[in-house]
Amino acid sequence: MSDSLDSKSGQAGISRRSLLQGTAGMAGILASGVGPAVHAQEKIVLRYLGTAVNQDKTIAEKFEKDTGIKIQYVAVTTDDVTKRAVTAPNSFDLIDTEYFSLKKIVPTGNLKGIDVKKIKNADKITSLFTTGTVAGKAVGDQGTAPKKVIFLEGEKSKVFAKSPTQFMSLIPTVYNADTLGIRPDLIKRPISSWAELLNPEFKGKAAILNIPSIGIMDAAMVVEAMGIHKYADKGNMTKAEIDLTIKTLIEAKKSGQFRALWKDFNESVNLMASGEVVIQSMWSPAVTAVRTKGIDCVFQPLKEGYRAWAAGFGLPATLSGKKLDGAYEFINWFLDGWAGAYLNRQGYYSAVLETAKAKMEAYEWAYWMEGKAATQDIKSPNGDVLAKTGSVRDGGSYEQRMGGIACWNAVMDENEYMVRKWNEFVAA
Repeated sequence: MSDSLDSKSGQAGISRRSLLQGTAGMAGILASGVGPAVHAQEKIVLRYLGTAVNQDKTIAEKFEKDTGIKIQYVAVTTDDVTKRAVTAPNSFDLIDTEYFSLKKIVPTGNLKGIDVKKIKNADKITSLFTTGTVAGKAVGDQGTAPKKVIFLEGEKSKVFAKSPTQFMSLIPTVYNADTLGIRPDLIKRPISSWAELLNPEFKGKAAILNIPSIGIMDAAMVVEAMGIHKYADKGNMTKAEIDLTIKTLIEAKKSGQFRALWKDFNESVNLMASGEVVIQSMWSPAVTAVRTKGIDCVFQPLKEGYRAWAAGFGLPATLSGKKLDGAYEFINWFLDGWAGAYLNRQGYYSAVLETAKAKMEAYEWAYWMEGKAATQDIKSPNGDVLAKTGSVRDGGSYEQRMGGIACWNAVMDENEYMVRKWNEFVAA
């Protein structure tokens, strides 16, 4: 999502979420240009720019039913979300983007600071975003931790504030923390470190994500776990660190370590389900997809921690009048609980836990958020069984997983150089 990253591009994105929702029709209507002016008596239509993975037909329908405001999805790749925000801010009314993209968007002045005084549940947004803490303890902030970019100095500011202010760049929507997926039935021993990805024991049966900005951070987790190098910031490497990381990957690839370098969600599922791969970079919903085939697959907690990602809603600087009011209404509705519960039931985490909890059954909350064994089958929003009675969620509770973050998805200062070097690894 960054599982996304260089992509959460259309296809991979649709696959990831549609798996859990049983709906492939999330890709929205591609809107171009600006529609007719909205008059008071006309229905408000909000053009929602984002990747297909975060554009959910059920959410749009529920919001329209509750408020009368229509959501028109504009589905593009992660990179194109950023490009539009920079070059065509009048082409959308609401943006759903990842926090790492803000370093490119905010300096343009194309985003309006969101007034937290107009957000009913602003004070209940998880501390993970506002102070970088979970249950009072600081989590890893390498890369683009949301706390670094969530506050602006003012409504029209082009710079981030160093401490909380009245204006937020993005209001968080969904987030999670990623790790390695494994086949315990084929590995037959405990796995506790990222270093295992390059363990020769799994030669020809390992795979890594081929999206440069995420893949290299997974690789850095491995390099550090192996004791080869300690990074000052895995999300913003120096050229020398990029060289070292890629060199390590190329050596592993030439020795036959990797069965595949996957780009597509379904590819990662098929590699694991077939048993061709027993350990790889993986996204939580992909692990669930393997399990729904009746195959043992685990989203494995590791001692070095997780790589996290997060997305949020932003407003274009030019938004005004009824559309601006409608956008604020949507954000407030989104934080009010129904959408949060809907997302939590898919294995994501929502921004305001308190309101989501109120819309979930006690047994659901206990499984998804408290790390407790399911007292009855756990189902997705459309009724598919995701976990059987007695199952415990991989990674345990919210505090265990989100409290175990080591780094966040990011775009490095040396991004172009990194991508060039990554491509050398792919071609090696």
